[in-house]
Formats: sequence, C-alpha cells, structure tokens
Amino acid sequence: MTEILRRESTYLWYYFSVQFEQIFRYWAIGVLIGSAVSVFGKKGINGLFGKLQGRRLGVLGMIPASMLGIASPLCMYGTIPIAASFSGKGIKDDWLAAFMMSSVLMNPQLIIYSAVLGIRALAVRIMSCFLCGIAAGLLVRAFYTNRGKGFFNFAGFREESNRDTASNILVRFIMNVLRNIRVTGPFFILGIALSAAFQRYVPESLVVGLFGGNEAFGVLMAATMGVPLYACGGGTIPLLQVWLTDGMSLGSAAAFMITGPATKITNLGAMKIVLAGRRFALYMVFVMAFAVLTGVIVNLAF
Repeated sequence: MTEILRRESTYLWYYFSVQFEQIFRYWAIGVLIGSAVSVFGKKGINGLFGKLQGRRLGVLGMIPASMLGIASPLCMYGTIPIAASFSGKGIKDDWLAAFMMSSVLMNPQLIIYSAVLGIRALAVRIMSCFLCGIAAGLLVRAFYTNRGKGFFNFAGFREESNRDTASNILVRFIMNVLRNIRVTGPFFILGIALSAAFQRYVPESLVVGLFGGNEAFGVLMAATMGVPLYACGGGTIPLLQVWLTDGMSLGSAAAFMITGPATKITNLGAMKIVLAGRRFALYMVFVMAFAVLTGVIVNLAF
C-alpha cells in the first residue's frame, strides 16, 4: 500500500510540476497586467464608454461597447454600478447589454491566462466573447429598446466601495497585485492539481468520447459542464489545456469558455439583482444557446 501511494504521488507531482512550469508565467503576467489595467486604466475605459453617449452610432455603438467590456478589468459586481451610472445618463440598454455581456466573459487578465491554450484557442475565445456581447445587444435592441421597454433594473443594486484607496499610486498597484494573487492563486493551484489528476486517472478515450470530434453532443456536454465546474478563469485554464491535449475539440472548449464565466455563481448573483425572473431566464437560455451554436460553428470551421 505504501509503495502504491509513493508511486501515485510521484506521478501526480510530476504532472503537477510540468503543468505549473508551463502555466505559471502566464498567470503571473496576467496578475500584473490585470492589476495595472485596474489601477491605471479603469477610469480611462469608463471615460471612453461615457463618450459614446454623445455619438449617434445606433446599432454600431454595440461594437465599441463590446470591445470596452472585454478591456474592462472589473468583475460583474463592479461592472453593474458603472452600467447603472451610464443608464442614468441616458445610454440605452442595448449598448449596456453588449458591454456587460462581454465584460462577464473576458478581461485583460483572462486574455493572458488563455494564451497558454494556443493562438487559435485564444483567438476563438476573444472573438466569441466579442460576438456574444454584440448578439446580446442586438437581441435587447430588437425586443426591448426598439419597443420602448427597459431590460435592466438597476434600482436594487448597491455599489461596492472602492478598495484601491491608497494615496500613493504605486502602493495602490502593489495592494491590487496582492489582492489579485490572494483571490486567484488558490484556484490556480487547484486547477493544476485537478488537471494532474485528470492526466493520471482519466483516459484520453473518455475525453475524446465526451468532447471530441465535430459532434454537437460534445459541444452540448462541454457547455453544460461549464456551469458547475467554473469557479475562476485561471483555475479552469489547466483543465482546458489537458482536455485539449487529450482530444477535446476546439468548439467544445469554446462552449465551455462561454457558459463557465457567464454562469459563475457570483456573476449570476449580480445579474439576478438587475434582471427580473423572466429576463434572468432569458439570459440563461441565451448563454446556453450561444455557447452551443458557437461550439458547432467553431468545429465546422476548424
């Protein structure tokens, strides 16, 4: 028994250490860039979104709105107060939907994390998040804004206090980095540990059977698994890396990367506050449908 435990621990440590060496630099760079954008660029991003208000872009305004959502470093609990203030200044819900949808799916830090999956997977993730934001905006515009109805209700949302309060900007950056490490570090380590266990104990044939090929079933399975498994973007990257190596299709990975952050429990909690019951259900249906459709299209394209 002791020999078996020693052998298995050796295998697990080997898989853990190899993947840690592959991913750690992406996580570290992501933490630094995410904190830099949060401390030095957050006001600029919000200011750019505010400047869109005075321009008559119409439906085209959802393009920069979705792009700014991807560039925003804020979590959903930080994004909603910004969207609420813009709503009070007259920005329509369709633009806000594009901004909030892409923001919940992507941020600069997650872009760096995802680079370890390869250029193709990174490009698919960024493009799918961008298009998901635009699709959400178009649907809100067609069924709510153009009919004179509002989609969001920001009245019940209370803005969290700003935690970057130090007067010295360098101190604010260091504190943000430390907070970023504290929040994402445990999930990063847990993700690598889980991926080591997958490499050791889950046969490649099972991964291929569930997520491989161009089958819509694999995409649907990945989209569904993204709901309970996704806790932190950095924590799922090691799992995705192993799954893609073992035969997961790129479309299945794309579906997982959409449903995961969109249905993360903290994000759902924030969205539930600003969406009534029926509109919250529409949000969930939209996320699942867009994820599956994206996965199928990506598999056909590649």
